[in-house]
Amino acid sequence: MADDQLAEALDGADLVIIPAGVPRKPGMTRDDLFNINAGIVKNLCTAIAKYCPNALVNMISNPVNSTVPIAAEVFKKAGTYDEKRLFGVTTLDVVRARTFYAGKANVDVNTVDVPVVGGHAGITILPLFSQATPSTNALSAEEIKALTKRTQEGGTEVVEAKAGKGSATLSMAYAGAVFGDACLKGLNGVPDIVECSYVQSTVTELPFFASKVRLGKNGVEEVLGLGQLTQFEKEGLEALKGELKSSIEKGVAFANAS
Repeated sequence: MADDQLAEALDGADLVIIPAGVPRKPGMTRDDLFNINAGIVKNLCTAIAKYCPNALVNMISNPVNSTVPIAAEVFKKAGTYDEKRLFGVTTLDVVRARTFYAGKANVDVNTVDVPVVGGHAGITILPLFSQATPSTNALSAEEIKALTKRTQEGGTEVVEAKAGKGSATLSMAYAGAVFGDACLKGLNGVPDIVECSYVQSTVTELPFFASKVRLGKNGVEEVLGLGQLTQFEKEGLEALKGELKSSIEKGVAFANAS
């Protein structure tokens, strides 16, 4: 897209959704996408800062754990950063966790909610099945462990199944639409809109973290805490921090390198 077309597309936008970049191929991790997608995200965010600095920004481009910090740094340099208006879209992790849980618990997926916290890649994805609704005592510790692993590896499962022909395109489009719609509802003053998202956070010692977020007219109205965690979830939380910290630092370093 030429610069003048990008300017016209962005001018005065209230919501910008960024799915730009290359998809994963078999054998690639989301982090392998970094060198290509990081530059694309940086350029787009520079344009957003210029043409629609007050827009809510929904980041889909992977690796989200790094591209959201890149966006934040670009906006800081431009003097337009508002932590309440930048979101990493992790909704697909929630969709997968809900689907897998509903199948195992034998409940209607449309009635299910499962918070997913942490980040948006591998072990940084932590579904909190202990807080799933409707609750069930039917799942064993081993089943919960297996559901957690499948949620974490859901993207890889799809990439391998497609054998080089793409990644989770349709499900990501659905998840992106769900989160974008939630943001628009918040902007329009609809009360009690809560979704999981990767945002600037004080929930842990890490500067960015995915958890439940209440959305409103200014974007993030409230970042919600983690609630009570099981021992398995506490261990998962500690296990993800090192990788997530590294991904955040990688994004910040890239944004500030030039």
